[in-house]
Amino acid sequence: DALFKNGKGRKCVAADFVYSFGRLIDPAVASSGSWIFSDKVEDKSSFIAPDDSTLVIKLKQPFPPLLSLLTAQYASVVPHEVVQHYGKDFRVHPIGTGPFRFKYWKEREVLVLLRNEHYWEKDSTGHRLPYLDAVKATFISDKQTAFMEFIKGDIDFFNGIDGSYRDDILTKSGKLTKKYRGKFKLNTRPYLNTEYLGILVDTTLPIVKYSPLKMLKVRQAINYAIDRQKMIKYLRSGVGTPAYAGFIPKGMPGFDEKQVKGYTYDPVKARRLLAEAGFPNGHNLPEIVLNTTTTYRDLIEYIQGQLDAIGMKTRVEVGQTASLRELVAKNGVNFFRAQWIADYPDGENYLSVFYSKNKIPYGPNYTGFNNKEFDALFEQTYHETNDSLRYALYRKMDNLVMQQSPVVLLYYDKLVNLHQNNISGFGKNAQNLLVLKRVVKGER
Repeated sequence: DALFKNGKGRKCVAADFVYSFGRLIDPAVASSGSWIFSDKVEDKSSFIAPDDSTLVIKLKQPFPPLLSLLTAQYASVVPHEVVQHYGKDFRVHPIGTGPFRFKYWKEREVLVLLRNEHYWEKDSTGHRLPYLDAVKATFISDKQTAFMEFIKGDIDFFNGIDGSYRDDILTKSGKLTKKYRGKFKLNTRPYLNTEYLGILVDTTLPIVKYSPLKMLKVRQAINYAIDRQKMIKYLRSGVGTPAYAGFIPKGMPGFDEKQVKGYTYDPVKARRLLAEAGFPNGHNLPEIVLNTTTTYRDLIEYIQGQLDAIGMKTRVEVGQTASLRELVAKNGVNFFRAQWIADYPDGENYLSVFYSKNKIPYGPNYTGFNNKEFDALFEQTYHETNDSLRYALYRKMDNLVMQQSPVVLLYYDKLVNLHQNNISGFGKNAQNLLVLKRVVKGER
């Protein structure tokens, strides 16, 4: 950038962190990421740089996952002189410390990055990273069109496979079909994303007062009624892991399917629970509305059939993603499809979804779950600095959530991406972050 003499830039120091974190919580900036510090620090004065290489953060109370929290993209560091110079136009003049530097961006069309010749990191042989000279990201809204561009070889990397053509690419076991085998490479790996159905359980809300879903045994019956293994095989082409444990997903520290017990497919038990709730074979059970979006319609209609099989009549309402998100955020629906993707790699991020002080509008507790034992354990984790003991508390909380069933877990997601045969060096990243510094195209 022209603000840096001779294009050499300058060293990133602790004062840059102080400035960036203070900017993040500045009401004038109104950042959507201010939540990562809003309840943890008093104000900007909580960030201190005693010297260039030391950063001090004064917290209101202990928060063991702090280092994980700082990996959130909201916590990225920016240079004060560039932000102040460009003001609102900083978004088109980004400056950072990464392996690539910004070249140009045509919104909704293309983004071009060039190799940062001054990037600090080297590989094990002493070669300075990154290996690529440039990266071009093309924005194509239609996934079918994007896939065809990939097939033609015009795109090197393709992330995500749309349901409209998933069966053409993947077998029921999640492998490439014979048609595409050998033509390109397929990568799958765990993704810190739990797919679930949320159930509003806050009985102080009028919408819950007459809902049969407020009854524990009805919610447990739903959990037992779903054959997740079959769902993954036939509706997800083997992409995903049936969620038989807790809300914390596979791949996240604290996940333990032996100690956290969720629900397996047991339609006999589901019918028995429904009868015990006062609805034998679904008799006198009011129709239940399940809200979803177009993308998940086939999956939700499958669940509708599973519930129908135990005598639970369900009506599926399909809406736009933004509309459903708004309804959920206002406690406007009783039963809805949702997902929780990790903001940062710590189980606390998942369990915060059930902390009573995070109920709408104060946080992401969209089900209105309120359990004193859970809250006490959640608060206890903030004072536990031993990770193993903290994870044990996580598992206790996760078991409580499973027992009370404010959610119906469906599956732990997997990342699926395709790349051309001459591309290598993609690292594993369960948060779906595209790390390109070691990627090679062709021979290096």
